[in-house]
Amino acid sequence: MRFLFFSSVLILFFIFSHQTTKADDDEEEFVHFLNAASSTSSNNITSSIRARKLGTGDCNIFSGKWVYDASYPLYDFSSCPFIDSEFNCLKYNRPDKLYLKYRWQPFSCNLPSFNGQVFLEKWRGKKIMFVGDSLSLNMWESLGCMIHSWVPKSRYSFIRKDGLSEIVFLDYDVRLLLYRTPYLVDMVRENVGTVLKLDSIRSGDAWRGMDLLIFNSWHWWTHTGSSQPWDYIQDGYNIQKDMNRLIAYYKGMTTWARWVNRNVDPTKTKVIFQGISPTHYEGRDWNEPSKSCAGQTQPYFGARYPAGTPVAKIIMNKVLSRIKKPVYLLDITTLSQYRKDAHPTYYSEHNGLDCSHWCLPGLPDTWNQLLYAALFG
Repeated sequence: MRFLFFSSVLILFFIFSHQTTKADDDEEEFVHFLNAASSTSSNNITSSIRARKLGTGDCNIFSGKWVYDASYPLYDFSSCPFIDSEFNCLKYNRPDKLYLKYRWQPFSCNLPSFNGQVFLEKWRGKKIMFVGDSLSLNMWESLGCMIHSWVPKSRYSFIRKDGLSEIVFLDYDVRLLLYRTPYLVDMVRENVGTVLKLDSIRSGDAWRGMDLLIFNSWHWWTHTGSSQPWDYIQDGYNIQKDMNRLIAYYKGMTTWARWVNRNVDPTKTKVIFQGISPTHYEGRDWNEPSKSCAGQTQPYFGARYPAGTPVAKIIMNKVLSRIKKPVYLLDITTLSQYRKDAHPTYYSEHNGLDCSHWCLPGLPDTWNQLLYAALFG
């Protein structure tokens, strides 16, 4: 599979080389980076990240395996008031329950047990904001459910809006906010139409004053045609109908990195990047080319995931390696790749097949256990 990974990066290199005859310095640097990746293992690229440990010591909590645990799930879906209908698989009568029973076990340590009351006490009076797309929504709702299960009689408020939503645990004055912005960079309505601006983050003013920021962006960068919410893409003074999406992602995330460097005070605000969440529409990713996530009831148990490291993760690792301020990478990609069984599939309010999001209870609960370990471990 390493050969296939290298080959895919080389193919991207030649595509980018022919599409960027007038590339600026950032694009040329990006192309050189992808070319270099073809002669370097993905493990080495990942290990070069300067993602600072918040509290996990020397243990790599992202390297491990999925094990059956009869005590799971961590909460009852029917008692959590925060689960969106697109993630509520049991409400929509998913017949199998085995996907609820898997616990992430790191190879070299044990994860600390999640304690929602301890979480609230340690973050009393604090503000935590998730910033990103529907995968941020997935993780935000999961954290709300996990905390609520520990203090079911505690007062709370729950406000859902298109732009900014919040869960407040009133007895502890802990605010969990969600700022929906799929690209992190700005999308602006102008005379020519809706423009995605790769070098602008004016909306970042809403992120200030937080005690913890948890960012995420990737899935919407691949949307094209009618599912793409913008008409034009702007890079500097250049406005065009489209550009290579991986280059656009690199540019957009580089703008986000500059925003972090210029606007975050590490003595007041911790910053986490949520990591790239994989999809499971293509069974060839786990050596079952005729299948998708539909009907999957168990994780992939092989030693290495056949599809290898997503190029988006390599790009994001490059961006993170250049940030001067402390940013912790919640490296959920590989452990999530194994969970081909954990998607809503057809068991949600949506009619189509969903191999992008995750059932609740489910995989995002593990993301929040890892977050807990990073903060308190």
